[in-house]
Amino acid sequence: MRLMTALAASLLMASPLAAEVVGEVGVDWVGNDIVIEAIPDPKVEGVTCHVAYFDRSVLDRLSQGNWFEDPSYSALDCRQTGPITVGDIDRGKDGESIFSERTSLIFKSLRVTRIFDAKNNTLVYLAHASELTQGSGKMSISTVPLYESAK
Repeated sequence: MRLMTALAASLLMASPLAAEVVGEVGVDWVGNDIVIEAIPDPKVEGVTCHVAYFDRSVLDRLSQGNWFEDPSYSALDCRQTGPITVGDIDRGKDGESIFSERTSLIFKSLRVTRIFDAKNNTLVYLAHASELTQGSGKMSISTVPLYESAK
């Protein structure tokens, strides 16, 4: 199953940033897992995000159908993991994608977007599903405050 997911992801879309799997928790007897990945922000040194998402097993895919898709649910938490140095980041309201990973063969991906909240001097990180067919309201948010020394 992992090989199929990895192959599909590598063939269809390269992530702008490599995430490192730091945990994998089995959730049931059919082999479904929750995967936890560490994603360092490529333009903000000293910030690491951890994203958790559901990874369906081969048995679950066979029994439930929808062979090429994982659920859109995800959780995100970002923290200062060292001295913060903000590089040349997009400061617009749309923010900037720092990570993207396919969760279906064609139509859906999990994305992490960074938005700079200038008024509150805070980095806002949003994990969300991007679905071509109908969008998705499934999301998770985390913030990292920047103190005076990190402007």
